[in-house]
Amino acid sequence: MDIPRALVVALAAVLVWTAGSAAAPGPQELTITASDGTQLACGLVLPDGTPPSGGWPGLLLFHGLGQTHSVAETAATEVFAPAGYASLACDARGVGGSGGSFDLDGPRATQDVRELFDWLAARPDVSDTKIGAFGISLGGAAVWNAAAAGVPFRAIVPAISWTDLASALAPAGVPKTGLLAALEQAVPTQRWDPELAAARDALLAGTVTAQVRDDAAQRSSRSRLASLHVPALILQGRRDYLFDLGQAAAAYKALQGPKKLYIGDLGHTPAGNPTAELPYYVGEALTWFDRYLKGAAPRAGESGVEIADEPWDGGTTSYVGLPLTQAASVALPGSSVLGPGVRVSRSATLTGGPHETFGNGAVVVRYAGARGWPRLVASVSVAGSRTPISLGAVRITKPAGTATIHLLDEVVNVPRGKRLVVTVGASSANGLFAGEPPAGATITLGRMTLTLPFLRAKQR
Repeated sequence: MDIPRALVVALAAVLVWTAGSAAAPGPQELTITASDGTQLACGLVLPDGTPPSGGWPGLLLFHGLGQTHSVAETAATEVFAPAGYASLACDARGVGGSGGSFDLDGPRATQDVRELFDWLAARPDVSDTKIGAFGISLGGAAVWNAAAAGVPFRAIVPAISWTDLASALAPAGVPKTGLLAALEQAVPTQRWDPELAAARDALLAGTVTAQVRDDAAQRSSRSRLASLHVPALILQGRRDYLFDLGQAAAAYKALQGPKKLYIGDLGHTPAGNPTAELPYYVGEALTWFDRYLKGAAPRAGESGVEIADEPWDGGTTSYVGLPLTQAASVALPGSSVLGPGVRVSRSATLTGGPHETFGNGAVVVRYAGARGWPRLVASVSVAGSRTPISLGAVRITKPAGTATIHLLDEVVNVPRGKRLVVTVGASSANGLFAGEPPAGATITLGRMTLTLPFLRAKQR
C-alpha cells in the first residue's frame, strides 16, 4: 500500500501552477499529546503575514501508508500556505515520530483526528469554523472516518482511499494477499496494534475471520455516508487494484451535500500517475477549499463526475452524475481441468468499439469435480497487454455449480477489434491474488460468460 512516487511529488508540490509563488515560512515542528497520553509528532505551517479577521482558514493534512507528515508539510509550505491556509499535519499513531500502536485508521485514530481538529480550531490565528481536510490513501480513510463520525469539517478531499475496507482488501471474501504483503511491510511489525496484527496475519493466510470482519467494519465509513452533508471532492483512480473506483462511486452515490468525483490516472498499482496530470487535480483540490472554506464564487464543473482522458492529454469529460453504462456479454465455451499452478485462458472479440469500461463486470464459470479447490480467480486482458483490464475472485464451497466472479471496478479503454483474454485459475499471474491449492486438488471448468459494462455515448 505504499503511495506511488508520483503522488509524493504531488504533495511536494513541484507543480507548474505554483511556479513563481512565494513559499510560506518553514513548518513549526511540535508534539501534540492525545487524550490517552500518546505523543503525536506534528508540523504546523502558517501563511506569511497577518491573519485575517477571524483567523486563517485551516486544513488537516493526512499522509499515506509508508509516509510521514513531512510529505504533507512540504505541500503545506509550497501550495496551501501561499494560498492562505494554515495546515496541521501529524504522523499517524505508531508511525514515524508518533507514539502508540498503528491501528490502520481505527476508532482511536478517528479520535486523534477529532482532537487535532480541536487543537487547530483553538488557535487564535485559525478560524474555528473554516477547517477542511485532505488525505491520501490511509490518510483519505482518516478523512472519511472522521467526517462520518461527526468531526465538523467544512470541506473534505479524500484521495485514492477506501470507504469499505472489507471489500477493498478481500473482495467476495478472497484476500488480495499480494498487495496485503506490501501493507505488512509498510509499518514495522512491533508497532502494529496486537489485535489488528492478528487480523492482518489471518488475511495474509487467506482467511477472513470474524475478527477480520469486525476490524474492517470499525475502519469503514460507507454505511454512515448517507447522513453526511459536508462538501466532498473525491479523487480516485481509473486503474487501482487496491482501492478500485467502486470505493469512491459508492461514496458519491450516498453523499447528500455538494460533491464531485474526479477520476484520473492516479492511485496504487497499476496507475500510471503521470506528473503532467498533478497540477490539474491538485488544483481542483485547492479550488474546492477556496469555494467552501473561503466562500469563493461557484464555478462551472464544480459538481458531478469528471473523467480524465487516458492517457492524460489535458482533456476530461464531465457528467452530471455517475455516467450511464451498457453491458456487453460474450460466451467462452470449452472444458478444462485445472490442478495447482495451472490456469486456463479463453478469448473472444467484442463487436463495436472502441469501448471504455465503467463499473463491475463479471465472469460466470460453470464448474464440476471441485476437490480441495478453495477459490477461482479471473483476470480479463486485452490480447497482447501484460496489465489486466480487471480481476476478481470467488470462493468455491461446493463440488459443482456456477461461480460468479465479480471484477474490480476499473475504467479502461478497450480498442476496437482487439481480442479479450479471460484467464482463470486459483491465483492471478500478477500476484494480486496469490497462493495455490494443495497437491491433488482439482476442478473442471466448463462454459464461461464474460460481461463488461461500458460507458455509453458521452453524457455531459
